Amino acid sequence: MRRIIEGPEYPSRRIARKFTFYSLLGLSAVFGAMCGLMLVYSIDLPQMDDLTRYRPSTTTELLDVHGKVFGSFALERRVVVPYTDFPPVLKQAIISIEDKSFESNWGVNLFRAIGAAYRDLHDQRRSQGSSTITMQLARNLFLSNEKTFGRKFQEVILSMQIERRFTKNQIFELYANQIYLGRGTYGFEAGAQYYFSKHVKDLTLPEAALLAGLPKGPEYYSPVRHPDRALRRRNLVLSEMLEDRKITRAQAEAAKAAPLGLHIEPPANSEAPYFVEEVRRQLEKQYGVEEVHGAGLRVYTTLDLDLQRVANKAVLNGAAAYERRHGWKARVENVVLEGQDIESYVHPDWSQPLGKDAYVHGVVTAVEPKKVVVKLGSQRAVLTPEDWKWTQNTDADSFLKSGDVVYVKIAGQAADGTWKASLEQDSGAQASLMAVDNASGEVLAMVGGRDFALSQFNRATQAQRQVGSSFKPYVYTTAVEDGAKPTDIIVDGPTTFPTPNGPYTPHNYEGNYKGPMTLLYAFADSRNIPALKLAAREGIRKVIETAHRFGITSNIPPFLPVAIGSADITLYEQVGAYSVFPNDGIRIEPHYIRKVEQADGLPLDETPPDVREVISVDTARTMMEMLQAVVRMGTAARASELKHPLGGKTGTTNDYTDAWFIGFSPSVTCGTWIGYDDRESLGEKETGARAALPIWMDFMREAIAGKPDETFPAAGAPKKQLDVPVTKPDAEPPKQLPRDDDEDEPETPKQAAPTTTAQPEKTTP
Repeated sequence: MRRIIEGPEYPSRRIARKFTFYSLLGLSAVFGAMCGLMLVYSIDLPQMDDLTRYRPSTTTELLDVHGKVFGSFALERRVVVPYTDFPPVLKQAIISIEDKSFESNWGVNLFRAIGAAYRDLHDQRRSQGSSTITMQLARNLFLSNEKTFGRKFQEVILSMQIERRFTKNQIFELYANQIYLGRGTYGFEAGAQYYFSKHVKDLTLPEAALLAGLPKGPEYYSPVRHPDRALRRRNLVLSEMLEDRKITRAQAEAAKAAPLGLHIEPPANSEAPYFVEEVRRQLEKQYGVEEVHGAGLRVYTTLDLDLQRVANKAVLNGAAAYERRHGWKARVENVVLEGQDIESYVHPDWSQPLGKDAYVHGVVTAVEPKKVVVKLGSQRAVLTPEDWKWTQNTDADSFLKSGDVVYVKIAGQAADGTWKASLEQDSGAQASLMAVDNASGEVLAMVGGRDFALSQFNRATQAQRQVGSSFKPYVYTTAVEDGAKPTDIIVDGPTTFPTPNGPYTPHNYEGNYKGPMTLLYAFADSRNIPALKLAAREGIRKVIETAHRFGITSNIPPFLPVAIGSADITLYEQVGAYSVFPNDGIRIEPHYIRKVEQADGLPLDETPPDVREVISVDTARTMMEMLQAVVRMGTAARASELKHPLGGKTGTTNDYTDAWFIGFSPSVTCGTWIGYDDRESLGEKETGARAALPIWMDFMREAIAGKPDETFPAAGAPKKQLDVPVTKPDAEPPKQLPRDDDEDEPETPKQAAPTTTAQPEKTTP
């Protein structure tokens, strides 16, 4: 008989069994809860295939004819570069400060996560960061910045999926091209370009450390807004690199002793803003907003950046010269009287970099009889009596006071960091310029006003202004086509024309009459009576038809005074029309874009410019003889000092509200205009020859430099040949569609055609 020996039932055993049971039950519950949470939070997570196909929003770049980048469009300012472009020093800096175990972890640093969770619970707040580089990438690509445990759980799941699908190098490349670094820049290439004006591959150790420290708080550690914080953060990165033995102590000490060394990239689109806006409108109309601002296109434009800089300077200097001729008008606003604080006041101009010869608005902070201090953003300029001598005021405190918003021209920088500047005036006078290459119709330079920061209205393409005598070439062209010759005689004398509104008795600018003269002389001296007689003989409607053939699309009423310039036309139209003459009768539509490439280098379809023959070569060369006479002996004789083959025509309107000069060399046609937006008079004797011609000459002096041998076609020479197909002259010219302008941009109202006469110009002394 077998006896079963059983030991006593100890209480501890019962407790152990219960503990084991409940432990397993608890673990099962936790496991089940975790599975449930994983199911719940993973339902709406993106698939990794989405990341495989992911293409970040990148910057569209505008290049000039020499391949220089001068503008860009971007939803997010980002330049994507491959992993190999990120230098080792930057990779080491990022890993040291953001994720020391990046190379070995599986997307989540368990120890950091547990430690962060403990501190979050202990401090009753979720402020402790525990994200790896992979987790930051997952959050930036797919999740919000909401600080909840649910979002964190999703971040962990996504990070593990990313680690399974991609290599460490691929993850780092995605992160380094995606992360936000402040000031509108995304990715380290864009950050390097903005903060240091260099490519990421060229970063030094202190520069790399500074950028590596920004992802934690791009605005809080901004080296632009908070340089002290940025310096401390940079030095912390260097200390971490030293601790990780990525750099030596000597390298760390030298880098910590270095200044921040910022070299902020000039604001995008600052050198040719009006041109950039025209390109933007055209691109958005053709390809759509998202494609233009996010697809990383490369737009090869027609702009010559060197000539654009010349144009900017010519317009600003020409407008300043006009302002000085008319003395100090005291048209300044005062921020104090408007209830603003001087120190907190910010002017739109201050977003642009300061430099020699720049024109900028500033606010007066201190006025003494012989000294004025002007605030220019974070910098100061000092003016002395010589700088305001032209105003004819001896002491500054007699005409300026603290809080005045003044206009100054930067002369240079003093040893103490302050700027030396001269006082200028911005009474509201505006000026514009546009230049095209005759052989191609490519717009080489465009200035639509004195200050794009204050007014985005483009006076080269949008402002329809009375053109004065610059309309007369269409009158004379109509007459030449009807058989008139430059040697024909016409009488410059008193006359009256019958019109539907009654008798119309015009007069000349001088109020006198010179009797019989050749058409050549009448044109060169810009006599009104001969032009009106020709228009009356040919018919004003026929003259207007000629203007439309030249590409003038503005509405022109059939009134006889139109013959001497009472029509409202844009500078863009006038420049395109005048290029017909040096082109032997061929008009090429002015355009801004050569070609557009996608980010992968494949070209996008481009619409070729309209090219057509609008007048015969004989008519064009006859008109060239007259247009050259304007420069040789007429109202634009001052331009003959350039000693180059030139032609053109001045234009001045009633009461001197508009002053024009449209002219050309064999290779370039350029037009300039000056006036007030509200059509205020420029002042007595401010003719096209006096106000607009000097701007044109300053530009053309550089445009013709290096072209000493160019000439206009001689009589009997072969017709100018182009590499583009030309539409025959009897074809119907295309009608221009209305501009697709932005709704929020101002539009200068058209002025009704007056019945008074426009004024011809005399050469100024």
